[in-house]
Amino acid sequence: MRSPIRGLVHLLVAGLLWLPAAAPAQEHGVQQAKLEAYAEAYLAIGKLRDTFEAEAAEARNKKPEAITQLQEKLRQDVATVLEQHGLTNDEYAHITFVVSSDAATRRAFDKILGIEPEPEPEPEPAVEMPANPHIGHVMNAFNGTPGGRGLLATAIAEAGVAIDHAQLAANSSEDLGAMQLHAGHVMHAIEPEEGSRGPGAGFGLKKAAAGIATHTDLAAKAEGASDNIQTHAVHIVTAARTTAERADRVLALARQVREAATAAEAAPLAKQMSELAAKLMAGEDADGDGRVGWQQGEGGLQQVEQHLGLLMQGERR
Repeated sequence: MRSPIRGLVHLLVAGLLWLPAAAPAQEHGVQQAKLEAYAEAYLAIGKLRDTFEAEAAEARNKKPEAITQLQEKLRQDVATVLEQHGLTNDEYAHITFVVSSDAATRRAFDKILGIEPEPEPEPEPAVEMPANPHIGHVMNAFNGTPGGRGLLATAIAEAGVAIDHAQLAANSSEDLGAMQLHAGHVMHAIEPEEGSRGPGAGFGLKKAAAGIATHTDLAAKAEGASDNIQTHAVHIVTAARTTAERADRVLALARQVREAATAAEAAPLAKQMSELAAKLMAGEDADGDGRVGWQQGEGGLQQVEQHLGLLMQGERR
């Protein structure tokens, strides 16, 4: 079952962020029939990725060769879905960008999926932690994020954009321009340059992950912080910092893709970028014990989310 935090960012993880409209949808050349085909493909690909994540999490698939086989199967299945819906990789990537950057197209896309605009929810009562507003910055709201969302929701959304575009780059192994385009989108989602535009919120995964670590650490050091907060804060901070470090490595690979002179040079880098980007959310079983923990070198945003949930449960007791 999807957790409450993940539920808040169900669409954001796919990169469908609420950004100012750049131009009417028609100016981007997305016809209604193409948008409908894209929506069907989007849902089918989402199911394929859910299946991939479930299988990748199984202990029998922890070996690198097993993951590689699963990733190759995913690529082939995605290619089949696109072909069935009359879409090329480039068309799918173009429509993904338009849906994520143009408000009118996003509304049309939501309508096809039957998603009604949600009314602004009533603010929920804050957890009674007067000495620790920093947990609220991670969990609920933070000044400076798009829409004032919490740092974790923002990080998950930006990671979703990076993962999607890293996969699109890997799927375009014979097209240098497409790989470099998507590598640029990955870079924007992780660490956007001032004034730049692209898929994502424009806040950046690195900044959001660093903010999670900083404010969780401040919560643990605040006067009156409970043992529960201090214990789980270590886990959250470690996983968040590991995520930020992993994001740096994805960013370095994206830059190498952008600097490649040929498709043959860029393709293996794009593949590495996609494989590593997937770990921004899922983390990595670095010590080979069959599970992904919060420890340095392992934790991803899923582990941050898990231990934030445990922290919250402990404070309600």
